[in-house]
Amino acid sequence: MDTMEILGILLLIAGFILAGIEMVLPGFSVPGISAIICLVSAVFLIADSIMEGVVITVGILALLGILLALILWLLSRGKLKSPIILEEEQRRSDGYLSSSDLNYLLGKEGVAGTDLRPAGVGRIDGVNLDVISDGKYISRGAKIKIIKVEGSKLIVEEQDS
Repeated sequence: MDTMEILGILLLIAGFILAGIEMVLPGFSVPGISAIICLVSAVFLIADSIMEGVVITVGILALLGILLALILWLLSRGKLKSPIILEEEQRRSDGYLSSSDLNYLLGKEGVAGTDLRPAGVGRIDGVNLDVISDGKYISRGAKIKIIKVEGSKLIVEEQDS
């Protein structure tokens, strides 16, 4: 074995490690690009002919498929921590509200923070909220009242001064 083949084998190992990292992390970034460079370089360093290069490439693709299946299995079983899954619980006591919790705003009054045509921002109890007018244009600074809550939509109407 000469130094080029040893370097090729080291590049293969590094390429598979980098590809595994890329499969766990979301997006296409430095590990993925580096894995491609390492694996392609390894094929050129190890292969003596075009046919041997094709065989090595098919083998690399098969091993990458097996690696992907293994990582997906580990992620689905919870044996690997996925960086894209939220692990902390969003409790009401911590200040998190779901859209169904907005009914407490029904009947509250405030001021239009922007022009509502029909959507915009309303300032209710000192808090800026996304609101929708009942279909009419409402000027900035006008008094508004929440008349309906539909999921996360706050429907407002202009109040007479």
